[in-house]
Amino acid sequence: MEIEQPPVDRQRVVPSGERRGLVLVHTGDGKGKSTAAFGLALRAHGRGKAVRIYQFMKVPSARFGEHRVFEQLGVPIEGLGDGFSWKSKDLEHSAELAREGWARAESVIRAGDHFLVVLDEIMYPLRYGWLGLDSVLACLRERPPHVHVVLTGRGAPAELIELADTVTEMTMVKHHYKAGVPAQRGIED
Repeated sequence: MEIEQPPVDRQRVVPSGERRGLVLVHTGDGKGKSTAAFGLALRAHGRGKAVRIYQFMKVPSARFGEHRVFEQLGVPIEGLGDGFSWKSKDLEHSAELAREGWARAESVIRAGDHFLVVLDEIMYPLRYGWLGLDSVLACLRERPPHVHVVLTGRGAPAELIELADTVTEMTMVKHHYKAGVPAQRGIED
């Protein structure tokens, strides 16, 4: 590792635009997309802001670590699906659950009562054609100006990336699965 000098430029540029609701996208093949969105949810909740989390691939009865802590904190988190497609016994039913879930999430976004709405793993139903991209984009464009929305999942469509204010692509450099280490409680769930 090469040692470098810390920056000392005291001329920090502060943006002069208005504060407004943002569309943030966490995508890519690396680990941490949902975790980053949950971190934003915790930060907003810690500031007393209303937060709502929708998980498009988790079942409503899911009890993963994030569900346990958000329930303790009083942050609504709702599973909208029936698991990942490779576990589904009926893909049309999975698609219908995604459409019903999107209707609920869209209603909450448009109502404007929440500072932050997380749409976790929404890229799967978008990529599978279960949700219309145009409907999601229209909702994001037409949402109340103070509402922030975070969308997560691999393979974000180019149109969504174009519309978003902030896009982070998580890149896998190394993953413990490849070394034969299975998923672990508290890390993957």
